[in-house]
Amino acid sequence: MKPGFEAVIGLEIHVQLLTRSKMFCGCRNEYGAAPNSHTCPVCLGLPGALPVLNDQAVRMAIALGLAIEATIQPVSTFYRKQYFYPDLPKGYQITQGPVAAVEGGYLDLSGDPAARGLVGPVRIGIERAHLEEDAGKSNHEFSKGASGVDLNRAGVPLLEIVGAPDLRSPQEAYDYLRAMHQLVTFLGICDGNMEEGSFRCDANVSVRRAGDTALGTRVEVKNLNSFRHVKLAIEHEISRHIALLEGGETFLQETRGWDADKAETKPMRSKEAAMDYRLFPEPDLPALTITQEEIAKTRTSLPELPEARRVRFMAEFGVTEYEAGMLLQSHGFADFFEAVAKAVGDAWGGKQAANWMLGEVSRVLNDRRLGLDALGLNAKHLADLIGLVEARVINLNTAKDTVFPALLRREGDPKQIVERQGLAQISDRGAIATLVQGVFEAHPEQLARLKAGDVKLRGFFVGQVMKAGSGKANPQLVNEILEAALAE
Repeated sequence: MKPGFEAVIGLEIHVQLLTRSKMFCGCRNEYGAAPNSHTCPVCLGLPGALPVLNDQAVRMAIALGLAIEATIQPVSTFYRKQYFYPDLPKGYQITQGPVAAVEGGYLDLSGDPAARGLVGPVRIGIERAHLEEDAGKSNHEFSKGASGVDLNRAGVPLLEIVGAPDLRSPQEAYDYLRAMHQLVTFLGICDGNMEEGSFRCDANVSVRRAGDTALGTRVEVKNLNSFRHVKLAIEHEISRHIALLEGGETFLQETRGWDADKAETKPMRSKEAAMDYRLFPEPDLPALTITQEEIAKTRTSLPELPEARRVRFMAEFGVTEYEAGMLLQSHGFADFFEAVAKAVGDAWGGKQAANWMLGEVSRVLNDRRLGLDALGLNAKHLADLIGLVEARVINLNTAKDTVFPALLRREGDPKQIVERQGLAQISDRGAIATLVQGVFEAHPEQLARLKAGDVKLRGFFVGQVMKAGSGKANPQLVNEILEAALAE
């Protein structure tokens, strides 16, 4: 941020809920089906079709509200928000207002010291989270010069989470979006797939001079479909606003789109005000009533939330705060780590499991651009492999370079692979002493220099002994026996 200016940022996050059916009809809520195959008179907006609220979506909204310490409103209403797009078949969207099912709440972040001038956690407010239906999707790839409309997504349940304008930098916006993504996926209310549009956001950005209390002119940036693009788009908008302010120019509130190829925003339309939507109560839906019994029932079904799990991982498995955060990168990743750590069982098992999950497992996932499920790795097999290393049946290099790849190829469990390939570590002191003596005899000149004080040659001899033992000699014993032989 350029000195003398302050950014004011708020994110509107659209969470596509993991319900079995759509928000107001029985059509399947499923991504990837043939265009317009999951539609009915209700989601197509045909005359006389009446909506019926999806109670599963309501329970998911309650779950989020409890997780962010919000107020669950006992009574909330649905409105018609009217605008005309080709992919909005009714000509309006059913959404909640003016009171939402979830009001208030917050997320705590580390905060960006560069933007705030202080180090410490900051609390980012959440204004509300309201239930609404998604629009369809325009497709421009069917034929040249024409666009098609797929209405499978029309009516899919959404929870729009409206953040307060409490973010002060692109980094804070990035961190907030990550934290919310982690929360909704751990709650199991959204799959979090940004490429498929099930988790997406719009960024409201304004800039003011440092010390001002009035908000600057706000611009809403749409079409943000990745964490990286959110950060880049906000950075671009902040720079654009500062340049306009320094040039003494005035500009209007507007909606802009993010062009990822050119790394810039472009004007889309002037920003609508509430009156432009001609909101009025949805006549075909009664008010939504949420009882204390329903809230209590949802509370008892909540899973362990990310922050509580992070603290538990540190206490139970001895991992650092950073490691715990990385292990919580997804619900599945955290579950797999915990399964491995518990299967290893010993006091050091959690630390070793973390080393493997954040080391070899993550490396393979990144190299192959796969999710953990697609890797096909068995948690018990990885725990057994860790146990073989600890028991010194094989050394770490053999585990990483030979046995682990064989596990990924599904060639059996670790013990079978070790036995079949003859990978068991040489731990016989006499056998290793023979290897050491043979290497000494083969390299008399280097041995003389080592004994004369050229300590760099120690690594050379360790390598030669390991080579002579086909990489299967116990490295710890090699060093011990080498040290004893040199002392003679």
